[in-house]
Amino acid sequence: MNSSEADAKTNSTKPTYETAILAGGCFWGVEDLFRAEKGVISTVVGYTGGTAEKAKYEFVHKGDTGHAESIKITFDPAVISYKKLLLFFFTIHDPTTINQQGNDKGSQYRSEIFYLTDAQKKDAEEIIARVDKSKKWKNPVVTAVSKSGEFYSAEEYHQKYLVKNPGGYTCHYNRKLEF
Repeated sequence: MNSSEADAKTNSTKPTYETAILAGGCFWGVEDLFRAEKGVISTVVGYTGGTAEKAKYEFVHKGDTGHAESIKITFDPAVISYKKLLLFFFTIHDPTTINQQGNDKGSQYRSEIFYLTDAQKKDAEEIIARVDKSKKWKNPVVTAVSKSGEFYSAEEYHQKYLVKNPGGYTCHYNRKLEF
């Protein structure tokens, strides 16, 4: 076998991962729940959807930058599809409240899907319609769908926060809803 055949064989077995960027309130709880999902390879919490350059918590948490606390999820689509990630997303936060999750209030805690491809946009719109039609939530879904812009990783102390602080605050849990 020559080197190009060996390279082709190696590359054909390498998994192809995809990325999803979601905002569903305080990123600590969202990350903690997604981290445990089968097919999720890695998670990073951060900020996206705003106007400030190089977003930092000290500004984002005040609600002045337009950024949402978000999570970047790397996943294996052979194990979990983007649509299944979105369905899970709609079970772990309340997608019917504008700029609020639990006690957290402000635009930085909004529900939003930041799509990276046209296919993700289409899937997001389809899943939102499905969730809304199910009437599992008493009020209409207000989750926004926006083209992803720059994603800024949050400070290290926010990464895997609930692993580092097991008694830490979260308003997220899996409601085990079927849509």
